[in-house]
Amino acid sequence: MDKLFVVIPAYNEEKNISRAIEEWYPVVERYGNDSKLLIINDGSKDRTLEIINECAQSRNDLIVLDKPNSGHGPSVVAGYRYALAHGADYVFQTDSDGQTSTEEFGDFWNARSDYDMVIGRRYRRGDGFGRLVVSRTLRLILRVIYGKWIWDANVPYRLMAAAPLKECTDAEPDNYYLSNIFVALWFETHEKRILYLPIKFEPREAGDSFFNFKSIMRLGWQAAKDCLDFKRKLHTERNEKC
Repeated sequence: MDKLFVVIPAYNEEKNISRAIEEWYPVVERYGNDSKLLIINDGSKDRTLEIINECAQSRNDLIVLDKPNSGHGPSVVAGYRYALAHGADYVFQTDSDGQTSTEEFGDFWNARSDYDMVIGRRYRRGDGFGRLVVSRTLRLILRVIYGKWIWDANVPYRLMAAAPLKECTDAEPDNYYLSNIFVALWFETHEKRILYLPIKFEPREAGDSFFNFKSIMRLGWQAAKDCLDFKRKLHTERNEKC
């Protein structure tokens, strides 16, 4: 049976991390063989790491990866690389803020054999109008630059087969801030088999979001810049193969 790693980055999530572990740990107990829940503590300054370690004492398949703060993207990539190095057949990524649900995971897992990536498409957004605008703008940018309609490139709900994910992470630049956008782009531009499934995305129940309108706009600008950089990199790679 396939080995699953559920990868969850966390930064200053002391109000949410216990719930995230309680919800996602049963997934690794139910699905796959010798599956693991991997929490990456991204240099939290509150009690996040302490709480994770407490939870790990009674959960043999909970792995704690502690690292200096470097942002969401590098933390996610660190989780991917750890999972791949430790025998993962499939890697699933979500976030620790409680906005995603385990309810849809079964549909993702059941589709895994036919696709290289099964990725969520948020049909109900609970994280504010600003982020909705950024997501839709990003979708338009990707359509203009790549000619591809990527529904939700930055969604934190994706199940990926190990072999193509390794190719992708090997190609990803170090410290790429918007890692999940890069991953979605890489799978699309390398013509991997992708399935989009609808998911709910609830409002954050506890803790503070680290994004205000200014940071959301900066995130959108960075996404556009990174997309253009990747376009140039992809063009160079294709020219070298010719």
